[in-house]
Amino acid sequence: MEDAKNREELDILKDGGVSLFSRSIDLMNDDPLEEIFALNLGDFLCENLINDSLADKISHHKKDKSESLKEQLKELISIYSIDSTLSLLGFGKHEDYIIYDSVARAIKLMLSLKECNIYLSIKKAPLKFAGSSKNTSRKRINEHIRESFEKERIITVKNKTTVTKVFPMKNNFECIGSIEVKREINKPLEPQYEELLKITAGLFVTSLGIQKLIDEVKKVLSHDIVSTSELQNLRAQLTAIIGDLQDQQQAFVETMASAVDLRSRYKNNHSRQVAELSKEICHTLGLNEKTTDLIYYAGLLQNIGKITLNEKLFTKKDKLTNKEWEKLQEHPNAGVGLLMNINFLSEVVPYVYYQKERYDGSGKPEGLKGLSIPFGSRIIALADAYCALTQDRSHRKAKTNKEALGILKSECGKKWDPVVYDALVKIKG
Repeated sequence: MEDAKNREELDILKDGGVSLFSRSIDLMNDDPLEEIFALNLGDFLCENLINDSLADKISHHKKDKSESLKEQLKELISIYSIDSTLSLLGFGKHEDYIIYDSVARAIKLMLSLKECNIYLSIKKAPLKFAGSSKNTSRKRINEHIRESFEKERIITVKNKTTVTKVFPMKNNFECIGSIEVKREINKPLEPQYEELLKITAGLFVTSLGIQKLIDEVKKVLSHDIVSTSELQNLRAQLTAIIGDLQDQQQAFVETMASAVDLRSRYKNNHSRQVAELSKEICHTLGLNEKTTDLIYYAGLLQNIGKITLNEKLFTKKDKLTNKEWEKLQEHPNAGVGLLMNINFLSEVVPYVYYQKERYDGSGKPEGLKGLSIPFGSRIIALADAYCALTQDRSHRKAKTNKEALGILKSECGKKWDPVVYDALVKIKG
């Protein structure tokens, strides 16, 4: 019975599922007539080779093509519009400041900052305060913030207790604001954290660029008559900037994983190894592209909650107290809170949240059992265990591949899903 349910679950996860994190969405259906008109051969053919009946068919085709393009644009708008973003986070349309406050607080928490502030210049208006990790609705715009924005470069300012860095929010085309971060003078920002801030700033610019383009698309769609070429041009612009956004999102996740490993004192890219192994397991099981991508990202971020914990927990040489150990074990809960502030990662939340569940129901946080545990969580849990066993730790040497598989086999059906374990053996056995 359990085997039959496993097969049914795998069949579901194999079908469909094109990933929004990849560029494999084919919005351009192969269409010879569209190619003809794109090459400006339409007039010549109509005048010389096409009879009235075929011309009438082409006319209807062009109308159908226009409607199809409109539907494609509407679908993209529904996915990427600011309304969808805000509703996903539970905010209203006119509560932008809450979004920026939320992002500032998340950055502060992730990077162990004293303070984080966000400043924006929309449509080339003067720079204005937009949000803060502190409960404040106003913030003075100091000269170093203005300089970073105007000169589009990172500015560093130090005093006796604090080092302040300002990162311009820019891409190749424009600069729309600055992110200001403050840290204790004896704790300068690590390179991974600086890179994360640069990528975050770029994400802001691209996200706001998408919203600006979406507003333009909405205006065009509101007109009764729109040319097919204009619709095609807008679709090309929108899919291109969405592609840029997806590239930045992937860079954000991968840099975030590096920052987590830095905080956790991992020296061997543990998060990336877990993610890569999780992806291999997905491929071995034949899961669809979207599910595989989500599990890969969840694998990268399965320890994201550790970035909110005190670094002393990871450097302490003495045995952890019960309270400290409980705090360490609770990191998935903290990670879920952070991921909900990063809206494009909300789909990976269940995989991260339930990663500590065990196949026999003995795990946390809810004691889920067997197939009731999300499949992604079961894959990540086993991949994490294998990678941990085959890496050196402060209290033991790394196990060999054979030793690790033996240990995991003895726990199969108790801690680990047998189907996932069999896939791991095919890869590592």
